[in-house]
Amino acid sequence: MLHLLKLKETILFYKKYFLFISITFFTLFVFAGCNNNKKIPDVSHIKIELSTQRFEQDFFSMDTTHLDNAIQTLFEKYPNFAIDYLYNLLAINPQPDSVINAVKLFTNAYSNVYADSKNIFKDFSAAEKDIKQGFQFVKYYFPQYQLPTQLITYIGPWDAFIMLSDNSGGSGAVRINENIMAVGLQLNMGKDYAMYKEPAMQQFYPTFISRRFDKAYIPINVLNVIIDDIFHQSYQGKPLIEQMIEAGKKLYVLDAFLPYAADSLKIGYTQNQLDACYKSEASIWSFFITNDLIYQTEPSIVMEYMNDGPKTTAFGETSPGFIGKFVGWQIVKKWMQKNDKKTLQDLINTPAKQIFEQAKYKP
Repeated sequence: MLHLLKLKETILFYKKYFLFISITFFTLFVFAGCNNNKKIPDVSHIKIELSTQRFEQDFFSMDTTHLDNAIQTLFEKYPNFAIDYLYNLLAINPQPDSVINAVKLFTNAYSNVYADSKNIFKDFSAAEKDIKQGFQFVKYYFPQYQLPTQLITYIGPWDAFIMLSDNSGGSGAVRINENIMAVGLQLNMGKDYAMYKEPAMQQFYPTFISRRFDKAYIPINVLNVIIDDIFHQSYQGKPLIEQMIEAGKKLYVLDAFLPYAADSLKIGYTQNQLDACYKSEASIWSFFITNDLIYQTEPSIVMEYMNDGPKTTAFGETSPGFIGKFVGWQIVKKWMQKNDKKTLQDLINTPAKQIFEQAKYKP
């Protein structure tokens, strides 16, 4: 009963507070929060072994009249990835006839996508360069970490992101094994790619998701996979504030790995959304405090602020989703400013509750 009364009070507060916050998000787009004083270490001396293989080119150019031999050649060239691709990603029954028939069906169904990808990703060197630089920063901060040495690009099924969501950084980027990082090009074709606008695709990937299906996100997605491998903490069931800060840790580490990338890409917002969040930072935090939300553990309430979505309902139509991650990022920044001798490993190891208490975050 007390929980229901508290929920009603929160809803009433939303109604009173909604107009102010939504107007703030709608009207304020002046950038106010960018950290222009980053201390970026020199990593140019760090050697990274990384090469790119274009699996989709070999796959879609196979001789279909002798497909059994062509598939065998594919296995020889990509001994690890080809197995994952055919039997996990495409979910083919590992029987010779089944493989041949399924490959024919898939290449026919996705031939237009492959043709488009050849234009969009004619040159993958820019993405490889950014990823390689990101790996230099990973090695700088975590010298013992074993990085992949191969990037493999592929064209997978449309639902690959959903299938791989527990083991990916988004848009089909996935760590296959210690040496291989694979990138699904079909989910990085640009936000205006015609297939993303189709009603059937919108069921899988509404616009707030598909607008991030762009080549600019490839380094972000790849480095997020690395970060998920470095982090082993599970914070499900923890209070909202602790989940905010754990998500903020990951964003802080991502910023360290890709210091030259736009912050809007790292958090997945449009630039206008990020600008408005920085400008409204004090009001956003006041909302959480006034509504006594930061210690909430109720899953439905936590999800509202930590999950992806077209908006955060309490903050209006123009607000972004997972706004709790934005707040957590700012708290972590504050804590690291106060503890400038701490390493990224120290940050990862420090309990979120301790970070919150010591940061004394008051935007």
